[in-house]
Amino acid sequence: MQFENLKYETSKKIAIITINRPDKHNAISLKTLDEFHEVLEISEKDDSLRVIIITGAGGRAFASGSDLGEVKDRDLKKALEPLVQGVAARLEKLSKPSIAAIDGFCMGGGLEVALGCDLRIATPSSKFATPEGKIGIIPGGGATQRLPRLIGRGWAMEMLLMGETIDAKKALEIGLITRLVESDNLIKTAITMGEKISSYAPLVPQFMKAMIHSGMEGSLTAGLALEKFAQGALCETEDKEEGLNAFLEKRTPKWRGK
Repeated sequence: MQFENLKYETSKKIAIITINRPDKHNAISLKTLDEFHEVLEISEKDDSLRVIIITGAGGRAFASGSDLGEVKDRDLKKALEPLVQGVAARLEKLSKPSIAAIDGFCMGGGLEVALGCDLRIATPSSKFATPEGKIGIIPGGGATQRLPRLIGRGWAMEMLLMGETIDAKKALEIGLITRLVESDNLIKTAITMGEKISSYAPLVPQFMKAMIHSGMEGSLTAGLALEKFAQGALCETEDKEEGLNAFLEKRTPKWRGK
């Protein structure tokens, strides 16, 4: 499947989407966003796929930010369109978990795409920043909302107001990423994580993801109640019976997604 700014590959139960503008440090253009929506729709409809990995080509950047040539011409009407915010929201709403595999610069709109993913891993040389304030604007792809929810208000304020670059070690420390992986093993590690997730009954990651995202938007009481209903629904599935039987019989379960 051919795209101008993305590479889309599938292997077994995993889709790998590569932002493929290495000469532009994988800057996120409007064309790139359109292609993201297309490949995410394809991935969602493909029942054979269970996990999505997003990475950047070239080994120097996941994505350095939005394409500044296009930002220069952006007016109020264009700024109010979903743009990067739309891709990040779509990633959150996908039934399939997503992993951002970051190697190099991950900044501005590129960071906001990564924030839409469910998991983020990075190489030791990776760098992170929200530098929009330096050019007279604020982030418009969700960073002002997702960063505080992910790393807390204090560090979100630090990153957004200061606009300074943080390294991968600090990103791990504050919870922006969850694993540090050497560059040579980055995609292999992401695939291994994807295979682990894919080994569960198909509805389990989907329900876990939905519980976390919906629970973060409501009260603790409402989230706990929803969790019990979700667990109850899974207790009625054939896969729950298969999982218990396989565990007791010391064999690999054969999931049916029912």
